[in-house]
Amino acid sequence: MAPNDGPSRMHGLHGKKLLYFTSVFVSLGVFLFGYDQGVMSGIITGPYFKDYFNQPSRAEVGTMVAILEIGALIASLSVGKLGDVLGRRRTIFWGAMIFLVGGALQSFATGMPMMLLGRIIAGLGVGALSTIVPVYQSEISPPHNRGRLACIEFTGNIVGYASSVWVDYFCSFIENDWAWRLPLLMQVVMGALLGIGSLVICESPRWLLDNDHDEEGIVVIANLYGKGDIHNPKARDEYREIKMNVLLARQEGERTYADMFKRYYKRVFIAMSAQALAQLNGINVISYYAPLVFESAGWIGRNAILMTGINSLTYLASTIPPWYLVDKWGRRFILLSGALAMIVSLCAISYFIHIDIASTPTMVVVFVMIYNAAFGASWGPIPWLYPPEILPLTIRAKGASLSTASNWFFNWVVGEITPVLQELIGWRLYLMHAFFCAVSFVVVYFIYPETANVRLEDMNALFGDATTAMATPVSRAADSIRGESVDSIRIGEHGADMAVPGLDIEPPSVTIKDGRPILSRQNSDASSIMSTIREEGLGGWISNMVQRNGKDSENGGSGKYKRVGEGDDV
Repeated sequence: MAPNDGPSRMHGLHGKKLLYFTSVFVSLGVFLFGYDQGVMSGIITGPYFKDYFNQPSRAEVGTMVAILEIGALIASLSVGKLGDVLGRRRTIFWGAMIFLVGGALQSFATGMPMMLLGRIIAGLGVGALSTIVPVYQSEISPPHNRGRLACIEFTGNIVGYASSVWVDYFCSFIENDWAWRLPLLMQVVMGALLGIGSLVICESPRWLLDNDHDEEGIVVIANLYGKGDIHNPKARDEYREIKMNVLLARQEGERTYADMFKRYYKRVFIAMSAQALAQLNGINVISYYAPLVFESAGWIGRNAILMTGINSLTYLASTIPPWYLVDKWGRRFILLSGALAMIVSLCAISYFIHIDIASTPTMVVVFVMIYNAAFGASWGPIPWLYPPEILPLTIRAKGASLSTASNWFFNWVVGEITPVLQELIGWRLYLMHAFFCAVSFVVVYFIYPETANVRLEDMNALFGDATTAMATPVSRAADSIRGESVDSIRIGEHGADMAVPGLDIEPPSVTIKDGRPILSRQNSDASSIMSTIREEGLGGWISNMVQRNGKDSENGGSGKYKRVGEGDDV
């Protein structure tokens, strides 16, 4: 059938429209992260909040703010495996639901224990979302604008942060406990929206092919890259290349954490250090405690929240230029220039707080804005982009979970100690973070490679650390047709008939009826959940899932890597 034949084309969003719709929608996941970062900053300085919680000390405030990171750390360490088993889309759904519960507990807290419980449960949801959303984003994005879509995702984070600050400001005019309850209640609304949206977005095509949902995989790939046409040559070549890399990866068996550190130690170091340094560079001193920073510089009460709101708009604006520059200038240049700008800004903030002159309040606001703009254009988005794009599919979810765990660990450290250090060492706190910005510059300059415009399947060549288990005919065939700059097999350049022999990488046949794909029972799992619930009820769907999981256990599980031929009849 010709590529332009009507019967092979599906209805609905395709191509860029689908990509940008999905990217904007899943950005609600990082919106929640950003909102939760900022919402406490304005609440903790409010008189009704302080009175309700009996004038909490700075250490108690630090614990209340930072305990969210404990939940996020736990979730980020476990969600890597869950993301491989449940799929990216379902993990997003459950992350949103958990966050919703945590937000509700915070909104209706009757005391400090209930508030802390709500914070840690919300942290579990945020940890899951902040780990799986970047992985999902990288797996649906084409290489030429993967950086742009990741930066749009980060902008969603800062939209959440800015929204929370302005909600705090306007709610500060409420003269009762709803001044702090209403901002927290907004989390519940956003969590519900994301949960509903996760039921309509497409599943990651790489996860689908990795779990042998081939029919749905070619449908999603056709919608993303083939204008909704399952016979589109570009879509079919993309399917073959992803499937080829999935099957080659299975030769090496399932990747454990020990294997990951041994084989891919440089990639894991980059993934974890990028997130750790982003936190040590001092952003959460501003995000969590901006009103306290401005109060220390002379802005008091509601004016401190107003200055935080104005600063958030500058922060938000700074995240937009990377949309257009990250794939042109590259990741390294943006990180290096951002580190230099942050060093200057933090030193200036420290200096003006130290000398405490008449212009100190104004100058601190100016340099906090410059610092936020530098971070928002560099160390804000790039550390979320690097890990999922440099990690191979076999360890992508596991590696991303470790990367995000390092983010949350150092996030917790900074959030916990900042109020105490502000009291103990004052202006010297910002010099400490300026030092870590200098460390960041050195690490990036000597260790981080440039990954702009490199396909996910081509990262092996960039790092030179991926090999097959042994010199099999499969690996020799793969080596024989590799290009000069890549390690993956370019089906589009060599033709499907030159692919690795003995492996079936041809897209399955899918019937299109009235613009909708008709999938076989075993390949329609991720797209037919809602229809199954309608037809058989929730209990029927749960029963089907239990039966399927039982069969998967007997067969080794479709989501686990097995050596080619393992379990096959001889």
